[in-house]
Amino acid sequence: MNKPRIHQLIIDKLVADLQVAQGALQTAYEAATHEENIAENKYDTLGLEAGYLAHGQARRVAEIEQALMAYRQLLLRAFEPSRGIQLTALVLLELESGAQRMLFLGPDAAGLKVMDAGREVMVITPRSPMGQGLLGKAQGARVEIRVAKQRQEFEVLEVV
Repeated sequence: MNKPRIHQLIIDKLVADLQVAQGALQTAYEAATHEENIAENKYDTLGLEAGYLAHGQARRVAEIEQALMAYRQLLLRAFEPSRGIQLTALVLLELESGAQRMLFLGPDAAGLKVMDAGREVMVITPRSPMGQGLLGKAQGARVEIRVAKQRQEFEVLEVV
C-alpha cells in the first residue's frame, strides 16, 4: 500500500478526466454557437439544448479543476493510531463476504477509481456514509454503515 503512488495516480486520472471534459466542453460550445443551430422558430430547440449541454460541461470542467487543485495541494499524513483514520488515509477493508476493498479518504473526487498493481482503489470523502463511518477508526475495527436502509459491515484490515 503505497500512499504517495496512489495520490499521484489520482492526480493523473484527474488530469486525464479534465482533458476529456475540456474536449467535450469545446465540442458542446461549438454546437451551441454554430450557425446551423440558430433557432428558426420557437419549436427549434437544438441550439438551446446544445447551450444547456455546454453549461453542464463547463460545470464538470470546474468540478474537476477544483478536485485537481485540492489533490495537488494535499499533504499526505502518516496514519496515527491515536487519531484513527483521517483525511489521506489509505484503508484496506474486508467485507462480510470476505472480499477486500481498498479506499483512499480524500478531500474531493468521490467515486473516482484508480488501479494500482492490479488492485482497484476508490476515492471516498469524509462526507460519504463510508467516510463518516471510518473517521477515527483504527486497524482491526469493525465498521457498520447503513445505505438505503441496508446494513453493511466491514473490518479495517490495514491503514496507511
